Amino acid sequence: MKALGEHMLLEYYGCDALKLAHSDEVKEIVVNAVRQANGTVVTNIFHNFSPHGVSGVVVIAESHVTIHTWPEHACAAVDIFSCSARLDKILLRDTLKEQLGASEVTTRNFQRGLVRAAALVDAK
Repeated sequence: MKALGEHMLLEYYGCDALKLAHSDEVKEIVVNAVRQANGTVVTNIFHNFSPHGVSGVVVIAESHVTIHTWPEHACAAVDIFSCSARLDKILLRDTLKEQLGASEVTTRNFQRGLVRAAALVDAK
């Protein structure tokens, strides 16, 4: 079977809580990391929650990157979904680790949109 995309789920621990607390800073970190990893930014939206935390989505030509932060726990969850080899997901993961000041990151990868060979032939 052929996968149409890859979904990478990341958990960042031991982050700089101040960097996780404000949507403007989180937006700058994520958008810059996407660009460094060869992503093409289409649009983005980031939101501050009260009393704390940020959620953000960066829509990219290659698919999307999302982030949810918990400054009170110094952690963040990031999803990278891409259907393009152009996006360097490892560079994106590592850049975010550095920019968020994380001491640890865990990674889980999933193949998405599994297409069977027969379906590929039928589509032609």
